[in-house]
Amino acid sequence: MARIALAQINATVGDISGNTARISGYIKRAQKSGADLVVFPEMALTGYPPEDLLFKTSFIDANLKGLAEIAKKTVGITAILGFIDRKGPKNDLYNAAAIIVRGKVQAIYHKHLLPNYSVFDEERYFKAGRENKVFSLGNFRFGVSICEDIWHPVGPTFQQVAAGSQCLINISASPYQRGKAEHKERMLSGRAADYEVFLVYVNLVGGQDELVFDGQSVVFDPEGKVLARAKSFAEDLLIVDIEPERACRGAIHGARGADKSAPYDSGVTKTYVIPVRCKRESKPPVIKPRIEQRLPDEAEVYQALITGTRDYVEKNGFKKVIIGLSGGIDSALTAAIAVDGLGNDRVVGLFMPSRFSAKMSRIDAQKLANNLGIEFHVISIKEVFNAYLKTFKNSFTGVKPDITEENIQARIRGNILMAFSNKFGYLVLTTGNKSEIATGYCTLYGDMAGGFAALKDIPKTLVYRLAAYRNQLKSVIPERSIKRPPSAELRSNQKDIDTLPDYAVMDPILAAYVEENLSPVEIAGSGFAKETVRRVVGMVDRNEYKRRQAPPGVKITSRAFGKDWRLPLTNAFKNNL
Repeated sequence: MARIALAQINATVGDISGNTARISGYIKRAQKSGADLVVFPEMALTGYPPEDLLFKTSFIDANLKGLAEIAKKTVGITAILGFIDRKGPKNDLYNAAAIIVRGKVQAIYHKHLLPNYSVFDEERYFKAGRENKVFSLGNFRFGVSICEDIWHPVGPTFQQVAAGSQCLINISASPYQRGKAEHKERMLSGRAADYEVFLVYVNLVGGQDELVFDGQSVVFDPEGKVLARAKSFAEDLLIVDIEPERACRGAIHGARGADKSAPYDSGVTKTYVIPVRCKRESKPPVIKPRIEQRLPDEAEVYQALITGTRDYVEKNGFKKVIIGLSGGIDSALTAAIAVDGLGNDRVVGLFMPSRFSAKMSRIDAQKLANNLGIEFHVISIKEVFNAYLKTFKNSFTGVKPDITEENIQARIRGNILMAFSNKFGYLVLTTGNKSEIATGYCTLYGDMAGGFAALKDIPKTLVYRLAAYRNQLKSVIPERSIKRPPSAELRSNQKDIDTLPDYAVMDPILAAYVEENLSPVEIAGSGFAKETVRRVVGMVDRNEYKRRQAPPGVKITSRAFGKDWRLPLTNAFKNNL
C-alpha cells in the first residue's frame, strides 16, 4: 500500500516566504497522516502565473532559496513540489517539479508541453523539458508530469507507463472555466483506464487577478473510477491509500487505448528510473477515501466569483470594499458576493440618487443593505449635477441634452466612490456585467471606475440565475430588484431595452461572437435576425477602447475580456454581414 497526500493549497504569486511556510505546514500535516508521499500543485512555491516576474533574477533566486529551505524540513516523507528551475550556461528557465527526499532535492522533472494559448504564455518564459523519469518509492513506481503533459495521449505520461509506472502523478495549475471540470475528469479518467494505472491529479486553488483556480484535485483507479476527490474552491489535504499491484497489467502492457501511431515530438531523449526510498516506522491502518461532490452549475460559478473577489481583496491588502448600490440586480448580486466572501463588516454600500432615481430604487438599496447587514450611506448627486449643468450652460447653449448629461451623472458617482476609496482605503467594486461591457453600455470613468469587477465575465441572463440561486440559500436580494426592468436611471423612464436588444436574444449572440469566435454570417445563419446580429457585433467592435481601460474581473468563460482578449485599439477591419 502507498499513502498519498494531495496538498491542494492557495498560493500567492510572489509571496515566496508565505508560500514556503504554507507548504512546510502541509508537509507536517501529511507526515502526521502517515503519508508516504505529499504532492503539491504546479508552481506552488511561486504562485501561478508569475508572468514577467520570471524575468527578474532575484525572483528566481528567492524561489530556489525557498526550495532549499523546504527540502531541509522534508524528512520522513517524500514531497513533490512545483517550482521554477534554472539550468545551463544560458540560465534557461523550466516549469519544474522537485522530488524531495531525506532533506534533499533528489530529482527534478521539467514540463514538456508548454501551453501558449488562451491565458497561457509559457513559451514566453520556459524551455521545454526533454527527459522522462520514473521514480520508485520502495516497490511503488510512479511518473511525474505537469499540467499540459497529461493532455497528450502519447506524450510524457505514455512514456512513463511504458517504462513501468503504476501511478501517474500530475501537478497542475488549471484555471477554472464553467463546465471544464466535467470535461477534465473525463479526460483524466480515460488516461487512467487506457493506461491501467492509478492517476493522481493535484490542482491549485484560489484567485489570482482575473484567474480563479477551483482545486477539485482527484484520484482515479486503474479502471478510471474516481477513488477520491478534494473540495471545490477551498484548500484541502486529501489522503488516499492505493494498492500499486492493481496497476501491474497496465505497467506491463502500457497504454492499451492510446493511438501509438500518433507521433510525440517533444524531444524525449531517455526514460530511466531513479530509486527513491522513504522508510516508515509503522504501517497506519487503511483509511476510507473521501469523495467530495462537484457543485451544480450556478453554485460552482457563484463560488468562483466569491473566491476570485475575496482573494483579490485579501492578497492586495484591502480591509474593506465599497459598492455603488442602485437598487438593481447587478449591484445587489455584487454586494452579496462581497459579503459571502469577506463578511458583512468589510462591505460598504453607497446609494447616490439623482433627479431620475425612482423612489423604489432607494427602498430596495436600503433593503438589500439591511438584509446583508452592511454599512450603508446615501449621498445625493443632484446638487453636483446641477453645478455641472450650470458650468456648461453657455457652452452647451442650443444643443439638446443627450448621452453627455447621462454620462456626467455616472462620472459624478464614480468620483464619489473613488473619494471614499482614497479617504478610507476601500477597494471599489464595479458592478457591470459582461453583456454591458461587451456592448459598451457603460460609462468610461463612471460606472467603470473601480478596482475589481466581480461580474465582468457574467452575462446578464446568468446574473438573473445567480441572483435566484443566492436567494435560495437565504433571501437577501429584494424580489423587485430581480423582476423590475433593468435601467441605468440616467434619464426619465429609461430602460436598458431602449438601447440594447433583449438580453435573452443578445447574450447568445455575444457568446457566439466573443467566446466561440463565430463570424456575423455564421451567427445569423444559426437563426438570429441579421439586423440584430449586425447591431450587436457593431457595438462590440466599437467599444474596445472602453474595455481596455476596465478593471480586472473573474474569468469564468472560455474567453473573457482581459488576458484572453487581445484586439488592437486602432482597427479598421469590419465584420460585415
